Amino acid sequence: MTSTSVLYISDSIGLGHAARDLAIARELRALNPEVEIMWLAGDPARRLIAEAGETLLPETEAFAHETGVAENTSGEFSLNVLRYALRAQGAWKRAVAAFKEVTARYPYDLLIGDESYEIDAALEEQPELKKAPFAMIYDFVGLDAMSRSPLERLMAYRFNWIWGGGPRSKPPTQEDLTLFIGEPDDVPDKPFGFLLPNRREYARRYYHFVGYAFPFDPANYTDKKKVREALGYDEERPLVFCSVGGTAVGVDLLRLCATAYPHIQERVRDARMVLVCGPRIDPAHVQVPSGVEVRGYVPRLYEHFAASDVAIVQGRSTTTLELTALRTPFIYFPLEDHFEQNLVVAKRLARHGAGKRLLYSETTPERLAEVVVGQLGREASWPEIPTDGARRAAELINDLVKPRAPSRSAG
Repeated sequence: MTSTSVLYISDSIGLGHAARDLAIARELRALNPEVEIMWLAGDPARRLIAEAGETLLPETEAFAHETGVAENTSGEFSLNVLRYALRAQGAWKRAVAAFKEVTARYPYDLLIGDESYEIDAALEEQPELKKAPFAMIYDFVGLDAMSRSPLERLMAYRFNWIWGGGPRSKPPTQEDLTLFIGEPDDVPDKPFGFLLPNRREYARRYYHFVGYAFPFDPANYTDKKKVREALGYDEERPLVFCSVGGTAVGVDLLRLCATAYPHIQERVRDARMVLVCGPRIDPAHVQVPSGVEVRGYVPRLYEHFAASDVAIVQGRSTTTLELTALRTPFIYFPLEDHFEQNLVVAKRLARHGAGKRLLYSETTPERLAEVVVGQLGREASWPEIPTDGARRAAELINDLVKPRAPSRSAG
């Protein structure tokens, strides 16, 4: 049996998408043991991929640096996606150049891109670059302006015109398979813009909804006592676990958590707080009161979420879904001025009934402590969510590379 060569581009900021990409890759190998996967990814996603024992191509060192661009664009716990997109043009050009170099050097039978917008655009503009079927992965549809700025609104409309194919709703012609990580109700039921198609109707017509994809089975983490013992946490002490993901954008939230700890301790004397800085925040730059533990990068972070009594996190799509699946009470702060976290993630969590939303600019240490104490001991009341998205995505992707019987000649 001949092997199937796959080029997988994990092309997003932070670590969350890389985790789901690894889960999809694992399921794809289960379906097709002959598959060989080569990876392109930026920092810090490539760290997670390397730790999983995957093959990162040498060109990955030159592949984009979008996380750094996002950090340089951010303000105090805020990030405007459209301003980031303007500044990311150089990184996207370098990513396309790396992609061209890779595809000229390594033949592949299938291309998978997770939010690889610059590669998607390059394939549309230069069809000769596409040498095999292309599967694209999304978890939101369309952009929204977060201010009244005419320039920002014009940019959003321009992006959405391209995304939805104009008033006539053209399909994404360069994509052979378009996957959506989530459910139809996760897509806003509103137009891309004036005279443009409805986003949810567009997604229903052209996308495959696979549910949510995780690098773990939530059923393996239902016994909190067992999980805590395995990780070395005291069974009796309430555990408040704080994490802001794979970028440095959320460092201000860690500082807020640290200043809230003494107020938590006034109410819950034996409460324990752990701050996770991730791969791009120096723990030494986060000053904490006595009793707060600061860690750097923590592998398999979801295990610590499962062990927690309350988690405090940035409103990232993957992180909040992991907590929802693990049924851990959590407080989330959407990055201010970030349309996806405020308009997509927050509405999805409200629909599921999971998580407590707070705004960074309106939250004092005393207020955060009050909410944390109110969440301690709370049982998850929201319904379970679909967690087999990685398998369903892999099945659809595998159909693109299944060997087809040779056609018989007319003679």
